[in-house]
Amino acid sequence: MKVLITSATSSRAHKLKATLADNDVVLGDFNDFPSFMGIIKLPNPASDTYAHEMLTLSLDNGFEAIYLLNQQELDVLLLSQQLFNEYNISIIDGQHKL
Repeated sequence: MKVLITSATSSRAHKLKATLADNDVVLGDFNDFPSFMGIIKLPNPASDTYAHEMLTLSLDNGFEAIYLLNQQELDVLLLSQQLFNEYNISIIDGQHKL
């Protein structure tokens, strides 16, 4: 399964990635970071179009699950969970997975 973990610049994201070793895991973050880190740039959750941008990003990259480690991201995407479910993309509260 292809998985996206948000808040890639946090240690929690890297710990969660280690627990999902059987999956194809991609780290992403909306904060600024050096491009050589291999982290994909995510839309800002403060944007009015955040849910649609994340859905497009997920479909373009084939993500089947998104582990959200940032409360703001989680709050916004939970409002659109039904839309993501229609595309077989799971929204997962990654804050409590460790």
